[in-house]
Amino acid sequence: MLGRHFEEAGISTTGVVFVKEHAAKVKPPRMLWIPFGFGNAMGRADDPGLQHRVLGAALELLERPTGPVLEEFPDDTAPEILFHASAAPAGNDSPLSPADELTGLRHYYERWVAQHDGRTSVGLSGVPQRRFRGVVRFLEAYADGQDRDVEGRPEGVPLAQYIRFCVDDLKAFYYEARMEQRPTSDGDQLHEWFWGETALAKLIVQVANRMEASDDPLTKSIPYGLAR
Repeated sequence: MLGRHFEEAGISTTGVVFVKEHAAKVKPPRMLWIPFGFGNAMGRADDPGLQHRVLGAALELLERPTGPVLEEFPDDTAPEILFHASAAPAGNDSPLSPADELTGLRHYYERWVAQHDGRTSVGLSGVPQRRFRGVVRFLEAYADGQDRDVEGRPEGVPLAQYIRFCVDDLKAFYYEARMEQRPTSDGDQLHEWFWGETALAKLIVQVANRMEASDDPLTKSIPYGLAR
């Protein structure tokens, strides 16, 4: 939206976007879709060559006099940049249920928060982390095809969007717990652990599959962002 205001003032704009479907819907003046994980808009850390290519591709869009323009960054580099759910190792067979797995990580998560003066990326859903087991049970029911709502969903927030908030909170919980548990892990190792070894990751993929099969345009636009 800001881009449109700048464009009306005669200032050309460009940018990058994680979810192509969202950009296609809002029709920004110029936007480059990047196939990387959230939080890695320019690609993998400590890879200036790749980051310059991404930045250059976004800036090249300024040569387009009018929009909307939505280009794709070549995704042939994506597998080297960041682990993605679709590349999860076969045989992800955590012996725990997602709820029990989450409970087992709670101590590490709470220790992480305490050591960071209460700062955490958890909180988008508004559900206290001590009630995350209920969120997991809701996601299990949703993945199983049941038509259920989740307690605490704010009025006016569509169910599909709220599922996204819940999944983002759960992933943040896991990642922060893992960083406390394995403080030397780098970004790739965290992604490989989450998508390759946890029961929650399998559940998220199942939820994403159900959303992808939906006929509702909003619901169908959400799963790409869930499983990455």
